[in-house]
Amino acid sequence: MNTFTMVRPEHLNHHGYLFGGSMLKWVDEYAWLVAARDFPGCTLVTRGMDRIVFSKQVKNGSILRFSILPWKQGNTSVTYAVEVHADSPGAMQEELVFSTHVTFVRIDEDGHKTALPKRETYRSMETS
Repeated sequence: MNTFTMVRPEHLNHHGYLFGGSMLKWVDEYAWLVAARDFPGCTLVTRGMDRIVFSKQVKNGSILRFSILPWKQGNTSVTYAVEVHADSPGAMQEELVFSTHVTFVRIDEDGHKTALPKRETYRSMETS
């Protein structure tokens, strides 16, 4: 799945570029939205992000494209590969500016891990 956002002044750090915390918030939120759609009715929480790589500075006014694809599924967790590309103002093409993997775990009403539905009901794998 792809989704987009634009970098605005309130997203900038003291050097005038995108604040890393803003990027991490978007990545967590957008990846969760994909997971929630892939596993409707399941309570999913963020378990973690692996190696977080900020590849390039991102300028104000850049349009960010978040590419979020299923990576792997375990019994109680699912991991998505996330790449973020920036289309900077005046640029001729997008550049990869960020990448990571985000893992979510399904929990029950008591906060304990519980099994995810089987892969055949995993919508992203069917449509990708």
